[in-house]
Amino acid sequence: MSRIAYDPVKDRFADIIRRFRFLRTLFYMILDLFFLRSWYVRAVLRKFGTPLDREGRWTLLDAGSGFGQYDRFILQQFDHVKIKAIDVKADYLEDSQHYFQEDIAAGCIEFQQENLLHINYDRDFNFAICIDVLEHIEEDVKVMTNIQHALKEEGYFLMHSPSIFSEEDADGDDSFVDEHARAGYSKEDIKEKLKTAGFEPLHVAYTYGEKGHMAWKMLIKYPMLWLNRIKLWALPIMAVYYLFTLPVGLSLMWLDLNEPNVKGTGIYALARKRDTPK
Repeated sequence: MSRIAYDPVKDRFADIIRRFRFLRTLFYMILDLFFLRSWYVRAVLRKFGTPLDREGRWTLLDAGSGFGQYDRFILQQFDHVKIKAIDVKADYLEDSQHYFQEDIAAGCIEFQQENLLHINYDRDFNFAICIDVLEHIEEDVKVMTNIQHALKEEGYFLMHSPSIFSEEDADGDDSFVDEHARAGYSKEDIKEKLKTAGFEPLHVAYTYGEKGHMAWKMLIKYPMLWLNRIKLWALPIMAVYYLFTLPVGLSLMWLDLNEPNVKGTGIYALARKRDTPK
């Protein structure tokens, strides 16, 4: 987990995949495989979304949907969910609307351009996710409060963000400085902010611990730097590089997911809505 400048690389990939559905599907699969945060998010969604799905129709707010990779997973995993996916980037939303057009026609998902600081939902959703978004927003508690208002009674909120340890990834390299409003969260910080917004924290844990961080450097940091510096010429180099590093990196990620981390460069929190914010 890091403050590496992902956006330029993400935008380049968006330009490549928007014209071809199979490339976008492949891109989703790569994101799910290579990014450890996706492993954590999907594990929590499986655990807490499955009981909701057994009860019938339920609603989920994807607050900052980005490429829509989590929406794809949720629609594949659950039969009775309806998703409202919102983001500030119109081009990303247009791409998602094209990719998910069959799911939109079936009434399973809806995309809308909105600013999380200004959303005004009232007890509309059973679950909300906000993945690697809050670190970009100065008024993060206001966003959490808006999401709290959007949730039904005892609704779940799942977030992921860099932690306070994420600056360790920079190693003095200015190219690793992104446009974040803060370096990240500590466990104590995110718990306090969640409580202020009207949530009861259920589970807060660091991600990208020692093993996950090693995998991140191996599978993400160095290839991202190559892409930033030599653009798409890096792809042939990466193909050979991953033949040797991918098995090791995936093993380290599995260990990170299944062992508790004393510290880590990422953090996730699962919380539940309280009736009245304190």
